[in-house]
Amino acid sequence: MIKKILITGGAGFIGSNLALKLTGRGYIITVLDNLSEQIHGSDPENTSPLYKSIKDKVRFIKGTVTSREDLEKSIEGQDAIVHYAAETGTGQSMYCIEKYTEVNVQGTALMLDILVNQKNSVKKVIIASSRSIYGEGKYEHPELGVVYPSHRTEEEMLTGNFEVRYKDNQTLKLLPTSEDSKIHPSSVYGITKQNQEQMIMAVCPTIGIAPVAFRYQNVYGPGQSLSNPYTGILSIFSNQIRNHDGIKIFEDGKESRDFVFIDDVVDATIAGIENDNANGEIFNVGTGVATDVMTVAKTLIDSYGIDVPVTITGNFRLGDIRHNFADLTKIKSKLGFEPKFDFKKGIKQFTDWVLQQDIQENKLNDSLDEMKAKGLFK
Repeated sequence: MIKKILITGGAGFIGSNLALKLTGRGYIITVLDNLSEQIHGSDPENTSPLYKSIKDKVRFIKGTVTSREDLEKSIEGQDAIVHYAAETGTGQSMYCIEKYTEVNVQGTALMLDILVNQKNSVKKVIIASSRSIYGEGKYEHPELGVVYPSHRTEEEMLTGNFEVRYKDNQTLKLLPTSEDSKIHPSSVYGITKQNQEQMIMAVCPTIGIAPVAFRYQNVYGPGQSLSNPYTGILSIFSNQIRNHDGIKIFEDGKESRDFVFIDDVVDATIAGIENDNANGEIFNVGTGVATDVMTVAKTLIDSYGIDVPVTITGNFRLGDIRHNFADLTKIKSKLGFEPKFDFKKGIKQFTDWVLQQDIQENKLNDSLDEMKAKGLFK
């Protein structure tokens, strides 16, 4: 019987939404979170909407997963752990390597070390994995069938050739990534998420704890950070539009992602907590639909009713992938999960919420300058 649940990183976007829905279902929630300035701002206790949304509804511990003391205090008495605490920017991970590894890998290792070596009541651990572990994903070659292309090279992209091709230069057909697809991340962030997932799936069964991994696609919705320039294309574009700065699109605008609405992600995660069919399994969580970046930009402009120029720059970030969308066959069959929000419906709720928020400073150029100085933005 799972009653008490620890959510690490539970004041973040996904974690806070999950915490609120779980408390509504009668669970007793503990949140461990360091209230990172990058996500919550400089005065989070007073100004972070995400933190304030859960403040009086959960037991809150301000701390970090890199502290044994904080983790031990948080884990005591828990029946389950949902492990969200992580650094999450793909581009940023390529130059903040020690920080991403310390939080994502070492933080997970420390949690597992406590679970293995100290008495506890934890019965299940849910790990937030990521579509980033698939790297450039799964394709169909006209002669060879299913193939997994290598990462795109800087030399190719400098010529304006952004599509993924196989080593014989054949044009490939994009396929949805299923859970048995090849794991070959192209960023430090992706590598750390792969490492988190593999450690939890390997260690937990040895101590009688059921592990569940969810490979989330691009999660969005009301409440996500509008000020973090390192992650969240919908927030970044929204800031550009509302500041009348115009949208600058990388590559050729045809790169695509699977955008999954926050409510669907929360529902899938709760199914993993409550359904024993999830135990020991890995699941994709998405919509199963790829939406290209140009469509995203035009949809947001229409939704806000603010006409700004859209410029395709041809710039690119090393470590970014070209396409990815999820094969949902497994999660539908094992957990009965069906996404309720398509892109059009989700974007309407997202933009209606954004229009009620203060206009945020557009900090994208600062983050790009950091990447450019490291030779990672071209």
